[in-house]
Amino acid sequence: MKLQFHSVSYRYPRTKNWIFDSFSREFQEGIHLLKGYSGCGKSTMLRLASGLLTPEKGHISFSSSRAIGSAQFLRLDVGFVFQQLNLLPLASVKRNVTLAAKLANQTDKEALSWLEKLGISDLENRKPAELSGGQQQRAALARALAKKPRLLFLDEPTSGLDDHNTQIIKSVISHDLPENMICLIATHDSRLFSLTHEILDFNSSLLTT
Repeated sequence: MKLQFHSVSYRYPRTKNWIFDSFSREFQEGIHLLKGYSGCGKSTMLRLASGLLTPEKGHISFSSSRAIGSAQFLRLDVGFVFQQLNLLPLASVKRNVTLAAKLANQTDKEALSWLEKLGISDLENRKPAELSGGQQQRAALARALAKKPRLLFLDEPTSGLDDHNTQIIKSVISHDLPENMICLIATHDSRLFSLTHEILDFNSSLLTT
């Protein structure tokens, strides 16, 4: 299974500077870190890979019968934890997770097991506003994983979190992700750098292996 960028160029509307200029890269199964300062293009890469943004030049391909960016692709192939988390504010943690699972044709039982792994099963009846920042981050990750996606995109998943919450998230990413998943993590948190030996460094435009 591969996610490939083919000579991708992208700039935001009404801007002159390219975020990506003829960028090519292949991501295979496993964990890949996108490292760099805020505004360097990490989040943009995740949005391009998911099809939420469309390249101005070049294209992106993935081993799927569903077109990148299509409703089915986003519903079935992609799990995304945004910086803003985007949890449903009026729904309980349980409802957030099981609804995502249902949309991806997954079972509630397997979906709710992620709450257990992330240590928030006792909070399943609370709404997002009743959770701490770290608990919200874990709920958002559980919701993404409940879909059993083949692509998992995490945008600053430990930003602002203490070591305890970071370690819980790091442990699940390290030990519980399916082997056949491609996981891209945009981060500047050095506590996550040990998750993989492969880091795409946006600060220097060099790939460290």
